[in-house]
Amino acid sequence: MHPDVPTPPRQFTSFASSPAFFYRPVLLLLFTTMACTCVLAQNEKQRSEITPSAYRLLPLGDVRPEGYLKETLRRMGDGMTGKLDSLYPEVVGPRNGWLGGDGDGWERGPYWIDGLLPLAYLLDDAALKAKALAYVDWTLDNQAADGYLGPVPFEEDPGYEPGLQRTQRRDWWPKMVMLKVLRQYYEATEDERVLPALHRYFRYQLQKLPNRPLDADTFWANRRGADNLQVVLWLYELSGEDYLLELAEMLREQTFPWDRVFTNEPTPGRPEAPGSFGISGRYPFDSTAIAKISLADQGTIHCVNIAQGLKQPAVLYHLTGEERYLEALERGINDLKKYHGQVQGMYGGDEPLHGDDPTQGIEFCAISEAMFSLESIVQLTGNVEMADLLERITYNALPTQAADDFSGRQYFQAANQIELKRHVGNSFENRNHHGTDFVYGERTGYPCCTTNMHQSWPKFVRNLFYGTAGGGVAALQYGPASASLTVGDGAQASIRESGGYPFREQIRFDLTLDRPADFAFDLRIPHWAEGATVQINEEAAQAVTTGTVAQIERRWEDGDVLILHLPMRLTVSTWFEFSQAVERGPLVFALGVPGRYTRQVDENYGPYTEVTPTAPWNFGLLRAELDKLNNDVTVEEVDWDGRYPWTLSDAPLRLRMPALRVPEWQAEGGVPHLPAFWGGGDRRDSGQVEEITLVPYGCTELRIAQFPVY
Repeated sequence: MHPDVPTPPRQFTSFASSPAFFYRPVLLLLFTTMACTCVLAQNEKQRSEITPSAYRLLPLGDVRPEGYLKETLRRMGDGMTGKLDSLYPEVVGPRNGWLGGDGDGWERGPYWIDGLLPLAYLLDDAALKAKALAYVDWTLDNQAADGYLGPVPFEEDPGYEPGLQRTQRRDWWPKMVMLKVLRQYYEATEDERVLPALHRYFRYQLQKLPNRPLDADTFWANRRGADNLQVVLWLYELSGEDYLLELAEMLREQTFPWDRVFTNEPTPGRPEAPGSFGISGRYPFDSTAIAKISLADQGTIHCVNIAQGLKQPAVLYHLTGEERYLEALERGINDLKKYHGQVQGMYGGDEPLHGDDPTQGIEFCAISEAMFSLESIVQLTGNVEMADLLERITYNALPTQAADDFSGRQYFQAANQIELKRHVGNSFENRNHHGTDFVYGERTGYPCCTTNMHQSWPKFVRNLFYGTAGGGVAALQYGPASASLTVGDGAQASIRESGGYPFREQIRFDLTLDRPADFAFDLRIPHWAEGATVQINEEAAQAVTTGTVAQIERRWEDGDVLILHLPMRLTVSTWFEFSQAVERGPLVFALGVPGRYTRQVDENYGPYTEVTPTAPWNFGLLRAELDKLNNDVTVEEVDWDGRYPWTLSDAPLRLRMPALRVPEWQAEGGVPHLPAFWGGGDRRDSGQVEEITLVPYGCTELRIAQFPVY
């Protein structure tokens, strides 16, 4: 999943109750680069029975997007995220079971609200809040006397309606999504209805799970139980109710043991298989069966289950303090990259895991859920490499998979894709979705992503700033935003971040304080940022160490300015069949191929857009140029005022370099499989060397990002 980066030496130096994870030694200086899980405290009500979180989430709404991030969220609000009830009324309209209706009563309603609600509060948009609160209010106001939450199960079989998921209303899985919604809603509003409702529901779970386990209706809750456990532990931190720890242990026992999969141990339960992903019928977690389920396998584990399962070891570490869970997570991430990784940070998974060919599909739901898992991991553990991976996925894979106006999305994307048409694409599922997996549409491919894509950007924005021990602040992801929080011994602070990251090397933080305050400011220094420095006001810049968190502890004054400089050098990474990719800092670069757009309509999948190339795409890179990349490649910073950057025409950064036109490299059925033979001697005299322009991956629709090399 991630480019080859040496793991920092592991030194578990403890300054508090939480051991350091994956970091280098601690340097106790004014500008101290240190392992960020050492002394970071949490919410003042944190309970000692569980491992303290490395960082504290700020209340929803206390971090505000600015610049292109605000414009991105606004486009979501004006597009599918804000209008899904009118675009997809048969599923998330008034008949939805989470509004008391007789229609869709499974995951898709909560999926939508899980993204719409944080978007509404980040934008402070009353109309969007009202749409989200309709679901929240119905859920809270219609809780059953025994604590059950959610759509009322039918007394008789309601019968099948095309396109609706009406049955399985008691399934534990969709409740887990609504638990995430209710947590976010409480963090934004402190509505007094929420905590009592959660307590009633969790007591209901404690009573019912022994005889009706997570996999009673479908296997999805068994695979995704960490989402449930995460909210249980959050409520325990607030309340200290001991029954929640009993429930936590029960959930741990009934949830698929992802840590054993990540460490290649024999695993209780049956392996998944293509065709077993539907919700009809029971798919039991048979604890008496033992299987060897490996991340090296193709066609077995579901890609979204993996994305959600990534957080499980960190959540279990939070529960138990056992470092083996973090070690399992590290191995799992490395194996995903090794066997299925693509350059944009994701892994080949067109529902089942499907290898590392750069034409292999990547599901949008997997991106959304992997981002949330990584955000959870970083907040719980402070792990820098996981933060680097989150940034890689967000600023490369995420922007390209939704239309620029958020009127549609791809079900699958691929690192190399040069034609997005019906029945085009290297996809296991293509035959099941009328060939619509790669086109841009509202419901093409499979509509889970229509409802689940919306949590991606809003939750990333919320995780741009955290609270730390002793009233400090941390910025572990970077982008234009501002945060309001209490620091030091009670001072009120506002911090504004600007500078054009990830397209520019310098990040600026302007601090506004109502009075001077002593506190620490933590900054992630990515693994690629050799020569990074921190400067405060007119003081001399101080060097900081890559792959760590720099903790700047001082007495801060109103008007202080902190400048973080992250040098971005051009590098090359190697992938499937020795294909290579060009990177600069957090960004992957691709040959962006201009396209022709054709609007189509399918009677089952609705409107969609096909994109076909209007310029050559079959170029290989030249080894001689890659060997002297930083000398021969022209880096052009385009004039940019901070507007929405994720288009081919508005890319704020471009690379110009020679490349070799490869006539024999032709698409097969619209898929640009890498050519079978590379090389053939020095081809510079063949007249096929041309200058090409590479742009950030997220600015492309048609592209080649993993190139053959000659």
